[in-house]
Amino acid sequence: MGATITHNTATGYSRREQAGWYFYDWANSAFSTTVITVFLGPYLTAIAENAADARGYVYPLGISVLADSFFPYMISLSVGLQVVFLPILGAIADYSHRKKQMLALFAYIGAFATVALFFVEGDNYELGGILFLIANLGFGASIVFYNAYLPDIASAAERDKVSSQGWALGYLGGGLLLTLNLAFVQFLAPALGIDTGTAVRICLVSAGLWWAGFTLIPLARLQVRQPIKELPPGGRFATIGFKQLRHTLGNMPRYWQTMLFLIAYLLYNDGIQTVIALASQFGAQELGMETPALVQLVLMVQFIAFFGALGFGYLARLTGAKQAIMISLVIWFGVVVYTYAFLRTQEQFFVLAAVIALVLGGSQALSRSLFSLMIPRGQEAEYFSLYEVSERGTSWLGPLLFGLSLQLTNSYRFAILSIAIFFAAGLILLPLVNVRRAIQEAGNDVPAQV
Repeated sequence: MGATITHNTATGYSRREQAGWYFYDWANSAFSTTVITVFLGPYLTAIAENAADARGYVYPLGISVLADSFFPYMISLSVGLQVVFLPILGAIADYSHRKKQMLALFAYIGAFATVALFFVEGDNYELGGILFLIANLGFGASIVFYNAYLPDIASAAERDKVSSQGWALGYLGGGLLLTLNLAFVQFLAPALGIDTGTAVRICLVSAGLWWAGFTLIPLARLQVRQPIKELPPGGRFATIGFKQLRHTLGNMPRYWQTMLFLIAYLLYNDGIQTVIALASQFGAQELGMETPALVQLVLMVQFIAFFGALGFGYLARLTGAKQAIMISLVIWFGVVVYTYAFLRTQEQFFVLAAVIALVLGGSQALSRSLFSLMIPRGQEAEYFSLYEVSERGTSWLGPLLFGLSLQLTNSYRFAILSIAIFFAAGLILLPLVNVRRAIQEAGNDVPAQV
């Protein structure tokens, strides 16, 4: 982690540094796909079931928990920890100028905790839960510092392109490792006499090693732009972090347009995350899709999303990021309406998933780059911590609405239609955001297309 001091000028952006930054998305996406999306949930649930009593309950810290609910509860708890800690960590990073060091610290905390999941077997569900909490907290924190680098490595004019390319590479990396791991579990492991449980643990280790290994690339290329700021005598980072965060929150009303965008993002992104989280359940319950078909669907989405993210980066250069995001929201809205009214077959579901994949990365990558233009210089980690926390803090709204709709109507179609309200809210609020004014209020350069 070299401490080369450079100055970021309008012409001083390095393609080499940008390429290094892309590779952190390639690195950490292994955790998202291999660990969270596919392998850890079923595996940790089986471990919890091994430890359960006759009624199917386990008792972490003396609390009665249904074994099948243990992993969802761990996800919720990990989100709660991020809501508490990420803003403080972001404030510390901005105050101390240790953004790169904190990216490295939390990336390797997360990666090594993921590798340690190899030792979770038998009925040791508590160890698995603790390691997942640590890994997911490290993942979330490292994303804050990674995103906060975007204003440092790209000019306002090329921010959309750079953000989209990073997002695209993440889909490619995550999809590639997941493909290798699925091939290992289904074909190579049985041929070698490796049981399924051990094969899954090896896959979890591979995700941690992938994450740790490829993180070396951004750490070698990302530059430190300000001298490290030490604590004053008697000072503590936790205290400084709280003070810095309080100051930032107190100043946020000055950036009303930024806040309005953040509110719009929280709503439409909650719709996106709900579709991602519950699409497989819809396919299984409503269309009768088996696990192999759902796995093929996940892989297809990963690779098509690579091209979708790049395509929306190009679209943003023609229309501006705000307009491109609105186009994606119209498509998202159309997807849920089509699912409700017309979707009947598995083949149609695959076509619809391909459409989702095209807008998936683009809507998220362009939201990130647009937000990066609206935040004050020197407070990138703090604002991106609020960006991440807000996303996680509201991520229960969509699933809650889906669940209530399903319970009241007993129809997955009405449940998926209910998610349209989040995309509609985004389409109502986003046009109200004066992007040019928001960028100017933050003291940043306004690109030709916004």
